[in-house]
Amino acid sequence: MLSRTASDLYWMSRYLERAENLARMLDVSYSLSLMPQDGRGDGLHELAMPLLITGTLEDYHARHQALHAEQLLQFFALDPANPASIYSCLGSARACAHAVRGRITADMWENVNATWLDIHQIASQGLSAYGMNRFCEWIKERSHLFRGASYGTIMRNDAFRFIRLGTFIERADNTLRLLDARYEMAGDQADAVCDGTAHAYYQWSALLRALSSFEAYTEVYREAPGARHVAELLLLRADVPRSLRACTEEIDHILASLPGDNGRPAQRLAAQMDARLRYIGIDQILDEGLHAWLTDFIPLVRQLGNAIHRSYLEAA
Repeated sequence: MLSRTASDLYWMSRYLERAENLARMLDVSYSLSLMPQDGRGDGLHELAMPLLITGTLEDYHARHQALHAEQLLQFFALDPANPASIYSCLGSARACAHAVRGRITADMWENVNATWLDIHQIASQGLSAYGMNRFCEWIKERSHLFRGASYGTIMRNDAFRFIRLGTFIERADNTLRLLDARYEMAGDQADAVCDGTAHAYYQWSALLRALSSFEAYTEVYREAPGARHVAELLLLRADVPRSLRACTEEIDHILASLPGDNGRPAQRLAAQMDARLRYIGIDQILDEGLHAWLTDFIPLVRQLGNAIHRSYLEAA
């Protein structure tokens, strides 16, 4: 497969997964902003979480004087001038899908194209008129439809593998960043919100729901959501689809199945990451400090993405 084709397939799925992850991130931050604030403010701190996680705080302030709920939501949902917005991600995904129209199925193309046309209508209608919760659910639904169309219609060849590879790289990065979100928001005061308090319960529950893992949590644990169990579930359990361990297992398997020797550096790094998660326990992570461990692991996912790019997606 040509590296350009592989790159378009890989980035098509990454952009679609990124759009879904942004919707999940907006959903959890919006939900937390509606909680009683106990004198801590008006909920803007929670709404600003996506700016901190994605590193777009400076870009936002360059265009807007102060944090404003409606402007924040518009900035991340439907702003075509923001390359990190859901609107921009869907546009980039559609451009990649158009470039590889002959390598994906009609069902896949129609899903991506229809999503792009529909978000134009939503943008003209306005987010406040459409509804924030409804918009986030719609994005997740369109992503689920694409994933189902991909899994149900495309041949199990290299095109399928690069599509899946992009999905799991993006998903691993998002799970890490969302899990670290309370530290991004609160900094050194993050630990002041102790497990067992109402505020901590709503924080962890919102995070679990954002990653569609609340039902998995209640099936595995009896206790109320807290740092230890939530971290164990989202980092180390291979049977939870959006956990870091599940993502690295898939990435390791996909890279091992790709032909040729060019990918050895990426395969080696993926195997090392998978082994690290396979043989570590939650006690070791908490002894090191959850925030410190996450801060250490996030760059590894970026390194793996760069290694995949150099190995498979750059023109020889």
